[in-house]
Amino acid sequence: MAVIPLIRLVALCVVLAFAVIVLGLSAALTATTEKYLGGYFQFAALAIATASITLITVPIMIALEFMRPGVAFTSMIAVELSWLSIVWVLWLATAADGAQEGQIFISSCGDYFSSIVKTACQEAQAVQAFSFLNWIILMIYTIFILVLTIIAATRKHTGVWKSSVADAPFFQRGTEPTVPPVTSQPESAPAVSLGHGPHSVSTGGYEAQHITTEAGGTGPASVQAGAVHQV
Repeated sequence: MAVIPLIRLVALCVVLAFAVIVLGLSAALTATTEKYLGGYFQFAALAIATASITLITVPIMIALEFMRPGVAFTSMIAVELSWLSIVWVLWLATAADGAQEGQIFISSCGDYFSSIVKTACQEAQAVQAFSFLNWIILMIYTIFILVLTIIAATRKHTGVWKSSVADAPFFQRGTEPTVPPVTSQPESAPAVSLGHGPHSVSTGGYEAQHITTEAGGTGPASVQAGAVHQV
């Protein structure tokens, strides 16, 4: 497997593992607060929703890439980057909400000696931590693929946005049409045939030829560079 598809697979699998952890911890925290406090934390409910969306959509993206490589629309870089950007924004909102709302609950955990409360505080802290990790992983991955795609597009790979990460020509140079060189050849002067019979001569190009023939019985005739002079 190539490096970029391997990075994609590892990043998405780690995000799925953290999403499972966040879903379990958020569900346990919500069950505890509803039982003993008669309500639930907003960040815990948001964490359940975000983790559920991640666990539903990301495995589909991974599976379709294996079953229909380069064919499924979810494998297109434009679609993948758009959706994963939405997902990491949700994880960022979950982590930020947990840091704001959950911190108040966590700061008062030291006042209680109940193991149930301490467990709930640890669950709230873990939800925040794994939410931040998922946000960072997805954000770095999407920015990394976005930069590689833009570089490939500038190299005249115009279809890179519609290709998958596995088939994208990230490290290939663009091909430009080449025009064959035009070579000029010197023109040669046309050949001229002079004379009649066995003493005819052909002159042409850059050479001058001399021939001697009998003309009218009076003397030789010389031909030079296509001109006839009677001697």
